[in-house]
Formats: sequence, structure tokens, C-alpha cells
Amino acid sequence: MARRGDHSREEIRRMALDAAEALVAVEGYKGFSARKVASAIHYTVGTLYLVFENLDDLVLQVNGRTLDKLFDWLSARRGEAEDPEAALLALSNAYIAYAAIESPRWSMLFDYTAEKGDDLPEWYQRKLGRVFGLVEAALRPLAREELEIQRASRVLWASVHGICILRIRQRMNPVGNQDAEGMVRMLIENFLRGFCA
Repeated sequence: MARRGDHSREEIRRMALDAAEALVAVEGYKGFSARKVASAIHYTVGTLYLVFENLDDLVLQVNGRTLDKLFDWLSARRGEAEDPEAALLALSNAYIAYAAIESPRWSMLFDYTAEKGDDLPEWYQRKLGRVFGLVEAALRPLAREELEIQRASRVLWASVHGICILRIRQRMNPVGNQDAEGMVRMLIENFLRGFCA
């Protein structure tokens, strides 16, 4: 077992987050615990809680890293499409692909609920805002009010997310040859038709 003096607080924090991400990638959220993270870095749970406020804080920090990776993934795949429909399709398909490739990490974003029921911290909301910002940027050429664009991005993305969950959890019964990508295309086409009406 390591002693606190062996590593700085920041080193312990980084080691714990790396170990937590690796644990989630293998065991998913259900296999995640402070005890397992502490054991992986050869420290006690008590030391872990000198670096993180509590388990909620540790999970939010891991999820914050996931949001950063998701943002980078989506940014790299959205292309330079100026057409809102093409941009939204690229983002949606990239989102579904990320969820399939990084399923345990992606799932923890939604499976974990803080026990306190507190509002999300400001730093976490900024990370969420960056992801939604990509959807907002795709909608912005439609020249609507900013608040309307923000609301529309969340409504649309909640719908894309629903399709994504059905696909990832294999709860989708396609009609004809319509797969998740076909459903997303239909959703976006109809959403934009209504949004622009």
C-alpha cells in the first residue's frame, strides 16, 4: 500500500481517474466502486477521499473526461457541412458510433445518479454545453433566436439519444430495412421541416 507522501495530491488524482476509467471500460458502472479504484492505485479509500469530495465527485470527474472525449470525437466527425441537415446527420451518426465503441463509459454518463440530487456543478455544465454547442452550431444557420436554438438542440438530441439507447441496448425492432441511422435521418428531416415551418 502506498503512502500519501509517495505521490502529490495531483498525481493521486490523475492516477485515480485513469484507474477509474479503466475500471469502467472493463466492468461498466455496475462494477465501479471507490474501493476498487483505491485498490488499483494502491491507496486507501480514505486517501481517495482526500482528493475527491465523495463518490459523486469521483464519478462526475470521470464523466467529465468522457464528455471531453465525446466532444473531441463529435468535432472530428461533424465535417465541414454548412447544410444543417448534413451537419446534424454527421453528428448523430458519430454519436451513435461513439456509444457503440465506448459503451460502458458512455453508459455511465446516464446510469449514474448522484445520491444527493444536487445540481450539476458549473464546470460539468460547461462540458455538457460544449457538446450541445455542436448541435446548436448546426442549427444556427436557420437564423432563429438563440434561446430557441438552444431549446431545439436539446429536444432534437434527446430524440437522437433515445434512438441511440434503443440500438445500444438492442431494444430496437427495425421496420423494413430501417436501422438506427435510417431512424435518425427520418427524425432529423421531420424535425427540421417542423422547425423551419
